[in-house]
Amino acid sequence: MQNVKFSEEKLKEVGRIISFYPEGKQKSALLPVLHLAQQEFGGWLDVPVMDYVASLLNIAPIEVYEVATFYSMYNLKPVGKYMFEVCQTGPCMLNGSDDIIRYIGDKLGIKPGQTTSDGMFTLKTVECLGACGYAPMMQMGKHYREHLTREKVDAIIEECRRNAASHN
Repeated sequence: MQNVKFSEEKLKEVGRIISFYPEGKQKSALLPVLHLAQQEFGGWLDVPVMDYVASLLNIAPIEVYEVATFYSMYNLKPVGKYMFEVCQTGPCMLNGSDDIIRYIGDKLGIKPGQTTSDGMFTLKTVECLGACGYAPMMQMGKHYREHLTREKVDAIIEECRRNAASHN
C-alpha cells in the first residue's frame, strides 16, 4: 500500500476519539482507530496501515501489531465481501459448529482463514461471540446468524450471492 493516509473526515474522527483520553494516554484510542483504519483501507490491516496508526497515536508499531494480531475482529490479510465468522467454542461446538464449519468450507471450497477465488466469501473461526443460547451461530458483519443448519447455510450463501449480483 502506497501513501497510507486517512481522508480529512477520518482524521477528524481520529482526533475526536483521541480527545476522549487524558493527555499522554492516546494509546487507549487504538481499538477504535484500528476499526476506522480497517474500514478506510479495504477491510484489512496491512503493515503500512498499522505503522500509520502507530504514528498517529505516537506509539511503537509493535504495540499496534500486538493488538491487531490478538483480536479476531481485525483482518491481517484481504477478506471477501462476505465474512462468515463461525463460533467454535464449547456451546457452539456441542451444538454442531464443527459440522457447520466443515460444511461451509466444503460448499465454498475453502478452509478456515481462506477466501474464495472470486473474493466473495471468507471463512473464519472465532472464539465466543456471546450468543451461546443460539448455537451454533456465526457473525456476518454486524449481524448474527443463529441456530445454523446446513439448510440455513445454503440459504445464507444464496442470499449473499443475490445481494452481490443486485449491486453489480
